[in-house]
Parts: sequence; C-alpha cells; structure tokens
Amino acid sequence: MAGHHHHHVDPDAGDARVLWAVIVNLGLTVAQIIGGIFSGSLAMIADAVHNLSDALSLVIAFFARKISRRPADENMTFGYGRAEVVAALINYTTLIVIGLYLIYEAVTRFIEPSGVDGWLVVIIAGLALVVDLVTALLTWSLSKDSVNIRAAFLHNVADALGSVAVIFAGTLIILFDWHIVDPLVTLAIAGYILWMSFSEIGGVIRILMLGSPPELHAGEVLRTIEATDGVIGVHHLHVWQMQEHEAALDAHLVIDAGRWGDADAIKQAVKTVLKQDFGLGHTTLEIECALHACIGADAIGDADAGGSEHDHHDHGHPHRD
Repeated sequence: MAGHHHHHVDPDAGDARVLWAVIVNLGLTVAQIIGGIFSGSLAMIADAVHNLSDALSLVIAFFARKISRRPADENMTFGYGRAEVVAALINYTTLIVIGLYLIYEAVTRFIEPSGVDGWLVVIIAGLALVVDLVTALLTWSLSKDSVNIRAAFLHNVADALGSVAVIFAGTLIILFDWHIVDPLVTLAIAGYILWMSFSEIGGVIRILMLGSPPELHAGEVLRTIEATDGVIGVHHLHVWQMQEHEAALDAHLVIDAGRWGDADAIKQAVKTVLKQDFGLGHTTLEIECALHACIGADAIGDADAGGSEHDHHDHGHPHRD
C-alpha cells in the first residue's frame, strides 16, 4: 500500500458511477420502505434502512472523492486526501449503529410476532437484488483502490446478501407460513453488517491515529537505516500513512563524526534505500553530527512530546522531497 498510487479509473468517470449509484439506491430505498410497511416485513424494512445507509454512504463517498483531489494549501499543507478516510469512518460507524438497532427490532418481533405478506416481500426484494447488483458493479472497480469507495461497495454487497435473505424469508412465509423467519433473517442481516463493519473500521482508525502502514514494520525500517554506511544512530523515527496509498517517514540521522563531509550523500543513500525497500517516497531526514546528537532520545517516537526534540546543536537542515 505504502507509496503506490493506483489510478485504474478516470476520476470524473468514477464520480459519474458513484452519482448513478446514489440515484438508484435512493429510488430503491423508497420502494423498499413502502413495501416493508404494506407487507409488515421487518426484514424488508431492515434491508431498506441498510439501503438508505448505502445511498448516504455513496453521497459521502462522492463528495469525499471530490474533496480529496484538492491540492494542498495553507490550511491543509498535506492536502485533502484523508477526506476519504474520514468518510469511511462515518460510514462504518453508521453501519454499526444500524446493525445494533436492527438486532433490537428483531428481538422485539420475537416477543410480539406480526403477520407478513410473503408475495409482496419476494417481489420487492427481487427488485432490490437487481438494483444492489447493478450498484455493486458500478463501484466494484473503484473499490479496489479506495478505502472510501470500498466502504460504500461493501454496503452494497451486504445489501445484495440481505435481499437474497429477504427473498428466502418471503418464500418460506408463502409456502409454510413461517412468520418467525422474518426476524431471524433480520438478525442475520444485522450480524453480517456488524461483522463487516468491525472488520474494516480498524484499518480506517489506524490511518487517522497516524499508525504505520500494516505491511510496514517500523523496527525493520530502523534497522535498514542503521545499516547504511556512515549512519551510527537513528532516533525520533516516525512512520505514518498520510492517506490510504501514501506513507511518510521522518527521522533524525546521527552521522559518524569522521564522515560529516559526506552527510548529504549519506542522507541521499538512506532516502534511496527507503524508496527501494519500503516504497517510502515522502521522507524528512534531519542530520546530526555524532558530537552533537540528541541525548537520550527514543529510537521510535518522541520521548518528550512537549517539543524539546530540537534542543541540540544540529549541523543540518530538514530536507523534504
């Protein structure tokens, strides 16, 4: 993931796909809610509520895609790429709330059962399944390279499975008059929504918490830098994801006192190996002479977050690509 940019789909073409997916989902949601009310099916209303969250997630995804392409400015010096990550967090959090609410409603149905019109359920759920599949196809190719669109895409996959489950429930009600299957299917849909959301939200939170990329180990990066000829120490190392497909690093390099004349070349050698071995193209390296290096500094992170890390006599200047 780190350092690699994927652009399989033209951004504007992708926006058009997302917009169409929004329109289709909003229409489906209205049809499902009306159908759920008239048929008395909680499972269908559950699917409709999930579909509404789909439409909203796609609206958020649509605007997040637009915002994320803005260039960096004085207010957002790293750019707006994280808008998509924030959108994904909102979407998954919403899904978790919806999943918990559906469980509550299903349990209530077990206590107080009500009649369901099986034929109406099957017809509307069949229509919903077609729409879900079309929407999933619209966003599938985009989902491979965007955590934001992937969240919206997974909404649709869950919806398609939900529609299949609702059709199954409606069929059992028609054939055997098994009304209890409606809240059972609702629980299954809710369980899937929660499982999917909790499995995906961790990676989103990791990016927002400035965690290192999952596939990149800071200790290994540290050892690679220390192994570079002329470097005798590394501290204040930070590795984080600026956005989903772009990682960054900053660190202080301690240069051997006898090699200070080669400091720039050593720094460039470190940059080269970081790019080649770890895909880290955005690196900030501060160079220090061994005679005036930071005293007692942590190898990874800052021992003192209060800003005393630069209280030393450094012989170099931060360099950023």
